[in-house]
Amino acid sequence: MTIESQTAPVVTPAPDIAPAAAGFMTRRVMGTISVAVLILDQVSKLLVRTQIGLNDSIEIVPGLLNLVHVRNTGAAFGFLNAVVLANKQFLMTAVALVALAAIGLYAWRVGSQEALARAGLALILGGAVGNLIDRAAAGYVLDFVDVYWRSYHFWAFNVADSAITVGACLLILDMLVVTRDVSTPV
Repeated sequence: MTIESQTAPVVTPAPDIAPAAAGFMTRRVMGTISVAVLILDQVSKLLVRTQIGLNDSIEIVPGLLNLVHVRNTGAAFGFLNAVVLANKQFLMTAVALVALAAIGLYAWRVGSQEALARAGLALILGGAVGNLIDRAAAGYVLDFVDVYWRSYHFWAFNVADSAITVGACLLILDMLVVTRDVSTPV
């Protein structure tokens, strides 16, 4: 006489898909994004430096987009570019280093489940390092994208600036839309 087991077989539950999917933005992935931005930024600046003369322009889309070769000794969007300061290169590099350290510390503390925030921070870090390299090595940041309409020109920018801007937009989007567990004032 054969007796069947009275206990059901033990089944190991399948891993929860949501936490695995939410945790894909590891520090390694963030580092990969940052390094990719940095490489793209530095290669594009090298091409501009070697192919376009200083203050020259190449029309790409008539009435909308030029490639230019300009130097930004100031801060974002040319702020303080025309200002003459003693030790300006040192000051701008120091400010960039402090900002980079603060962003890096914040990025280290953001949880892996906050994929949008981590992606934004990775873009910002890659762009910030790209511009910091320029500033520390040459005393200026090379900008080369000139978007304009008629006589209205947006500030010239580069790949690093674009990554920083997109990263900041992702952080804002994360704060306003995705992250809903923000503390409320008491």
